[in-house]
Amino acid sequence: MIFKTPKLEGIEIEAIERIDKIRKSLKHALQTPKRWTGFLRRNMMAKAIQGSNTIEGYTVTFEEAVALVEGEKPDIAEQTRRALEGYRAALTYVLRLADDPHVTFNEELIRSLHYMMMSYDLAKHPGQWRPGPVYVRREPSGERVYEGPDAEAVPQLMRELVQSIKDRTDSTPKILAAAMAQLNLVMIHPFSDGNGRMGRTIQTLILAWDGILEQPFSSIEEYLGSRGNTEDYYSILGEVGQGGWHPERNARPWVRFCLKAHLQQANTLERRFKEIARLWSDLEVVIVKRGLHERVIAALYEAAIGFKVKSERYRTQADISSQVAARDLHVLVENGLLIPKGEKRGRIYVASPDLLSVREGAREPRAKTEDVFIQQLKLFDV
Repeated sequence: MIFKTPKLEGIEIEAIERIDKIRKSLKHALQTPKRWTGFLRRNMMAKAIQGSNTIEGYTVTFEEAVALVEGEKPDIAEQTRRALEGYRAALTYVLRLADDPHVTFNEELIRSLHYMMMSYDLAKHPGQWRPGPVYVRREPSGERVYEGPDAEAVPQLMRELVQSIKDRTDSTPKILAAAMAQLNLVMIHPFSDGNGRMGRTIQTLILAWDGILEQPFSSIEEYLGSRGNTEDYYSILGEVGQGGWHPERNARPWVRFCLKAHLQQANTLERRFKEIARLWSDLEVVIVKRGLHERVIAALYEAAIGFKVKSERYRTQADISSQVAARDLHVLVENGLLIPKGEKRGRIYVASPDLLSVREGAREPRAKTEDVFIQQLKLFDV
């Protein structure tokens, strides 16, 4: 027996309708190819990697997460880098699977994703069900908050989890099926380590299969890893699990927490979509007015959002030689858009006050108070 899917109530149905409305609107907008959509996709994937691993104590900046997505090796602790690279590999595979009509969701797929994620540490039994007991500890305090079911029960419980996904009827929203899959995997705790990341990855995979938005735009991992939300995440799991394997308990608090997370994340994505579209348009105006080559917009965008522009990354993004990249960056400095820092190979470029002014003008106002509807969902979290 695993946790059962609760029957949706009115406020939950309305939440799903609101989320679907935003996602369908964004899908329509993303169907027209634009250069900046690639940057938005990259940024959202980096936010997901950053958020999910922050929950596990592997903390990096957004810029460092972007570097990992780009295949670079940022200057971070070796263990953290390997953990995030494994997670990136698993998420990249999930993105591929979402477009594959021949993929089969089964236990072996779950174990394969776990191997990709955890293969950097063979002591954690990557790709294998755990051989013994397992405990969940709250980061960073180390407090023990949960004990998983007996290891002998794991194979059967995972078969039940997989079957519950396969048996999902068309009337069951994917967002609900995905939330329940994450809950059951986290509560079964089938692996020696990486269960939280695996649960979040499985939820993302099921959402990506939905076809409304691709994986980087479907994930709630950024939300879960944000300040304050991680504590809520642990609290809800604690409320539902009560310290051990209790599948007879009501999963509704978890479902409502996930719906709130999806609605908040959809609102965030909608705001970012508007911001990057406006910023990109404003940067194009700057380029035309100053007679600059259109390719420099990549460097200007990176600097405008607060990144340190490096010649090597700009060269790769623009697909140009090192000589052309150096000349472009020099021209941007002459035009008062970038400021150089450092010397020779270690030189970086940051946004000038003029460029930061363009960025500020493109910002989408944030709501001063939370949506009343989201507040109503919160009333039922715990």
